[in-house]
Amino acid sequence: FQRSTSDWGYVGDLVEDDDKIGLYSYKVQSTITSRLANTMIQAKMVNNAKRSQHIVFDVQVPKGAFIDNFTMDVNGITFTSKIREKSEARKMYSQAKAKGKAAGIVRSNALDMENFKTEVNVPPGTRIQFELHYHEMIRRKLSSYEHIISVKPGRLAKHMEVDVRIIEPQGLRYVHVPNSLGDHFDGITTISKGEKKAHISFKPTMAQQRKCPTCSSTAVDGNFVVQYDVNRETTGGELEIFNGYFIHFFAPENLDPLPKNILFVIDVSGSMWGLKMKQTIEAMKAILSELRAADQFSLIDFNHNVRCWRDNLVSATPAQVEDAKKYIQTIHPNGGTNINEALLRATFILNEAQNLGMLDPNSVSMIVLVSDGDPTVGELKLTTIQKNMKQSIKDEFSLFCLGIGFDVDYDFLQRIATDNRGMAQRIFGNQETSAQMKNFYNQVSTPLLKKIQFNYPQESVSDVTQSSFHNYFGGSEIVVAGKVDTENLQHLESVVTATAANAELVMETLRDVEELDGFMKKDKYADPEFTKKLWAYLTVNQMLAERNTAPTAALKRNITKSILQMSLDHHIVTPFTAMLIENAEKDEIMLADQPKDPRRGCCPGTLGLTPNAPNNNKGIPAWANVTAVPVSFMPEQRSPPVSSLSINRVDNDPHFIIHLPKSQRNICFNINSEPGKILNLVSDPGTGVVVNGQLIGAKKTENKKLNTYFGKIGFYFKNKGLKVEITTETITLKDGSYGITLTWSDTGHIIRKQLLISVKKESNVTITVGEEMSFMVLLHRVWKNHPVNVDFLGIYIPPENQFSPAAHGLIGQFASEPAVYIHHQRPGQAPEKPQATMEVKGNKLTVTRGLQKDYRTDRVLGTDVPCWFVHNSGKGFIDGHYKDYLVPHLYSFLKKP
Repeated sequence: FQRSTSDWGYVGDLVEDDDKIGLYSYKVQSTITSRLANTMIQAKMVNNAKRSQHIVFDVQVPKGAFIDNFTMDVNGITFTSKIREKSEARKMYSQAKAKGKAAGIVRSNALDMENFKTEVNVPPGTRIQFELHYHEMIRRKLSSYEHIISVKPGRLAKHMEVDVRIIEPQGLRYVHVPNSLGDHFDGITTISKGEKKAHISFKPTMAQQRKCPTCSSTAVDGNFVVQYDVNRETTGGELEIFNGYFIHFFAPENLDPLPKNILFVIDVSGSMWGLKMKQTIEAMKAILSELRAADQFSLIDFNHNVRCWRDNLVSATPAQVEDAKKYIQTIHPNGGTNINEALLRATFILNEAQNLGMLDPNSVSMIVLVSDGDPTVGELKLTTIQKNMKQSIKDEFSLFCLGIGFDVDYDFLQRIATDNRGMAQRIFGNQETSAQMKNFYNQVSTPLLKKIQFNYPQESVSDVTQSSFHNYFGGSEIVVAGKVDTENLQHLESVVTATAANAELVMETLRDVEELDGFMKKDKYADPEFTKKLWAYLTVNQMLAERNTAPTAALKRNITKSILQMSLDHHIVTPFTAMLIENAEKDEIMLADQPKDPRRGCCPGTLGLTPNAPNNNKGIPAWANVTAVPVSFMPEQRSPPVSSLSINRVDNDPHFIIHLPKSQRNICFNINSEPGKILNLVSDPGTGVVVNGQLIGAKKTENKKLNTYFGKIGFYFKNKGLKVEITTETITLKDGSYGITLTWSDTGHIIRKQLLISVKKESNVTITVGEEMSFMVLLHRVWKNHPVNVDFLGIYIPPENQFSPAAHGLIGQFASEPAVYIHHQRPGQAPEKPQATMEVKGNKLTVTRGLQKDYRTDRVLGTDVPCWFVHNSGKGFIDGHYKDYLVPHLYSFLKKP
C-alpha cells in the first residue's frame, strides 16, 4: 500500500480558497464484484501559503463498511497501516507517545455514516496525499442494489473523477445513476453497460465543478448513487463458487404476499413536538392506506402513558383504516417516554391474538416502533428492556425500529431489533422524515416467505453463515456464504425450504464448481477474493450480532476471540482491533480504533475518525459532538495542535472559548468581574434574542482572588414574548402571567410557541427555537460542604445559530467571523505554553497557547481544548472593554455604543 507523490506532474493553475490550499486531484474508484464493493478515495493537496497551516482529509464511510487500509504521504514521508489486536495496538501507541513519537489517535463512532477525518499541519509548499480503502456488501432493497459514495471534496479540484465498475456474473438487468448531486451536473455522468459488466464515469471539469461561472467554491457536495439489479432465472437462487468459497444469493419473485399482523407503536412524548410529529403523522396516514385487505393491525401511542387505538387487532377494512387516520390526526406530543410498557403492550396484543387462534397460520406478525429518544419513565435500564422484549416476543414475531433524529440511542434500537428478527433504521428529523419512514415501511410491507431454511451437503461445505431465516420480504435478498471443498467436488447443490402463501415450497439449485473460473480470471477489474471477503463480511457481522445476545460471559468471550481472529486474518478494523498507521522510520505513529461504547466522543489531542451525525450522549443536541483535534507536522518544533471543536462556550470562571469555523481556530479569554454583575452574551435586535449571564462568587477568596461563575442565565425571545430563567436549582419559562417551573431533579420537556425546552436530570438543558437556533446549559454540581466552590452553570452556543448581522455581545459579535492571522510562534515563559502574535480587528496581540475545559462529554473532569489565549479580559479581540457588556437586568438588550 505504499504510495508516492512523484506522479503529480505540473501542479500549477490550481484554484485556491483564501487559505491558499490547492486540491490537485480528488479521485474515487469503486469496483463491485457480485455485490462486494471495494472503494478507494484519494486526495492530493498542496499548501501554497507562505505559512504553515492545516490540511484536512474528511470523507464519509458507510457504517456497514470495513476500513481495511489508509495511507498518507507528506512530502515523501509515507505512512502505511497494519491491523493489530486493540490492546496491543494501544500499548504500542502509548509507548510511542511516551517517547514523543505519537502523532495522533483515531476513534470511530458507530452511526449511520462515519467521518474519517484527518487534519495535518504542514509547512509552506508541502504536497500531501491521502488514500482510504474500505469494502462493504451492497444490500438489495425495494428490488434494487444501491451503492452510495459520499463525494465532498470541499473545494475545486484540478482533476475530479468518480469511477465505478460493476461485474455481476448473473447478468445486469439495468443500471441507473440518479442525478443525486443536483441538476448542475446533468449529462456529465456516462454509463457503459454490457451483459454482465458496467462502467460509470463522472469527470466534471473545473469549470463544471463551480457553483457559478465566477464562483471559487465547488458544487460537488453530496452522494454519488448507483442503482442496479441482476437477472434471476431460478427461484432457488444463484450459487456462485470461486476460490474455495460459495455465495448463495436468494431473491425469489412472483410470489403472493403473506398476510401480516402489524402493531405500530408511536412515540408521542414532548421531544417529538414540531416537524417530527407532523412528518410522522403524514407518513403514518400514507402507510395505513397501503395495508392490504388480508392484513390485521392496530396502533399504540405512548409518552409517560400508553394508549391503544384498539385493544386488539382489527382487519384493515377501509372503515377501520379511515378511523385510524382520524385517531393519529388528534395526537399532540407531550410528556416523557415509556418505551418498555409500550412494547410490552404490543407484544401482549400479538401473543393474545395468537393464543386465541385469531392469526392466520401463514401470516407474519411484526411490531414497528417509531421513537426519537431514550426511556425517561418506567423501566429506564436498557438491558432490562432488551431482556423483556426477548422473553415476551419468544422468536414468534419481528420487531422493527425507526429511530428519529440525533438524540435517539440508535445502538439500543439496533440491539432490540436484531435480537428479535428485525432491523433498525435511523431517520434524520427533517423535511424528508415522512419519505424516509415510508421507504422503510415499504421494505417490510410485503412478506413473501417465512421459515426459510438453506441446506447444503455437509460433506462438501463448512463454516456456513446463518442458514435459517424468519422472513423474506419482496424486493430484498438473503445471502448465505460458506467454504466449499472444490478439489473433490464438481457440482454444488442447495435445497431451500420455506412457507409461502398457499403452500410449502422446496427450491433446488445445482451449480458447476468451475463455472465462474474463466469469467472472473479474464476480467482485470474483478476482485479475485470477492467470495472470501463476502464470507468474512457476513461471518463477522453475524458474530457481532450473536455476541450482543450471548446468554453467558464465557460464550461472549469465545465469540470475541473468533471476531478478533477473523479481523486479523482479513485485515479489517472492528470493535476488537485497531489500525496502526506509521511511517517507515516508525518515528511517527497514529492509532485508528473503534471504542466499544459507540457513544463515546473523540478524545482531545486526536486525529479524527468521527461521526458526521452527532454522538448519542443523552441530551446533547446535534451540534454538540466533539470532533477531533488535528495532528501537527511542523518543519522544526511541533506546536500544540489547533482544536476543531465547533462550538462557542462559556464555562467555569467564566472562561470563553470562541470557535472560528473559517480559520478552524479556537480563541480563549477570561472575564474577571464581580458577583451580581450581569454580562451580555448575545444581543440580537434582528431576531429579538437576548442571552445574559449573572455572576456568583466562590465562598471565599483563594490566592487573594475571588473566583466568579455563572449562577443564573436568562434567555429573552422578544418576538415570542417568552423568557427563560435557568439557575442552579430551577428552570422557569415565563409567558406574560403564565409560568411553569422544572427542577434539576426532573427529566422532561416544556413546549410553548414553538420553543422547546428539554431538561435532562442533573445534567443539562437544551433550548430549541424551531430550526433556527439552539442553546445548551450545563449544570455543575459540587460537594455542598466544599469550603470554596459553589454550583454553577456553563453555556454552549453553536455557530450555526441563525443570528442576524446586527447580533452583538461577548459571543454574538462572532456570528460574523473576524479575520485572524496568527504568526511568529516563539517559546513562552513555560515550555508547554508557547506565545505568538495575533492580528485581529486592526490590533496586534500577544497570545499564549494553552488549554481550557470543555465539559459536554465529561462534566466532572472536562476535556482539554487547545486554544490561543487572549490576555486582559479579551482586550483587542472583543470589541471595546468587557465592562461595555454589563447590562442592568437579566433580560436587557445591549445598548448600542
